[in-house]
Amino acid sequence: MSWQKICEVNDLVEHSGRTALIADKQVAVFYIPNEIPSVYALDNWDPLGEAFVLSRGIVGDIQGELCVASPLYKQHFALTDGRCLDAPGIGVKSWPVEVRGEEIWLKAV
Repeated sequence: MSWQKICEVNDLVEHSGRTALIADKQVAVFYIPNEIPSVYALDNWDPLGEAFVLSRGIVGDIQGELCVASPLYKQHFALTDGRCLDAPGIGVKSWPVEVRGEEIWLKAV
């Protein structure tokens, strides 16, 4: 595994997602500036809607758990680990991500 710079903090939009292409994988990157950590990364693939759309989902929380709601069928995926909060046993890959100064780095497989 190696760390790769994927963007700058100012490339992200607060409380929403953007898509990055890392080694032919679409990764949804979410910026929540008032949280620690402030950046999260999940696979962009929605396994229930079968489309690359999670970066376009609505960011929020369910009982204090930060999550993104898929824009297709509205299932919620935890930003911390990618598990689906509405369907046990379903989830997406979460990626290690770090903010280094004004740069966003992702640990790619």
